[in-house]
Amino acid sequence: MPVLTIDAADDQRLADYQNIPDAELVGRRGLFVAEGRLVVRRLLEDSRLTPRSVMVTDAALESIADALAARPGLHVFRVSQSVMDGVAGFNIHRGCLAIGERPAAMPWPALVERARTVLVLERIANADNVGGIFRNAIAFGVDAVLLGPACADPLYRKAIRTSMGAALLVPFATAQPWPDALRQLAALGFAVVALTPSAEAAPLRDAAMPLAGRQAAIVLGHEGDGLTAEALEACEHHARIPMSGFDSLNVASAAAIALYELRRG
Repeated sequence: MPVLTIDAADDQRLADYQNIPDAELVGRRGLFVAEGRLVVRRLLEDSRLTPRSVMVTDAALESIADALAARPGLHVFRVSQSVMDGVAGFNIHRGCLAIGERPAAMPWPALVERARTVLVLERIANADNVGGIFRNAIAFGVDAVLLGPACADPLYRKAIRTSMGAALLVPFATAQPWPDALRQLAALGFAVVALTPSAEAAPLRDAAMPLAGRQAAIVLGHEGDGLTAEALEACEHHARIPMSGFDSLNVASAAAIALYELRRG
């Protein structure tokens, strides 16, 4: 594989890596950033997405050399740690970054056409939570994630890192129009299940049992406020996770529990 050694942070061959802390700028350029050796390896080996280039220190190059060897046409830039930190604008602890090309948007009905299990998110704005949900999604065999209003970008660098690269593997699309997309899921045969702490909702285990063998869409809402009234009204089923004391579960933890119960059922 061709490896180019670059000694200056202002070298224009590294232009894609400049200003990567600015997520909006990176997104407008039609790119995303993968950070860390494990995540970059998943982009190279397993992802449906297209890598454009990799920037590595000597140690990182040795660590992922086998994955790079399978991508003979990929641009590989070898730099010192100081050059990497200089061009990126922050300290890259693992000495490994990759630039990928954002995929074209896919209509969500096409994405769920053959899906069995789908996660649907509404107003989950924290990138760590979105990343955690994608990590749970791949662990429990979720086929797709649909994004309602005001959700963090799954291809934001922090979300990809928190997901351990799962955001590069699990397909996702924007669910529009909202919340009518939830009703459309039901019309397609999905059992649409809203997770809510409401005492009126059925305990999750009881709600999951009758859904065995059905296509299911689990709907998760804002970390503090939960799902909007409009989203709740559009969901056929409401389920709660029984807890002692008060509602204290992180939304990614709630997603993991719901997926476990659904799979168990």
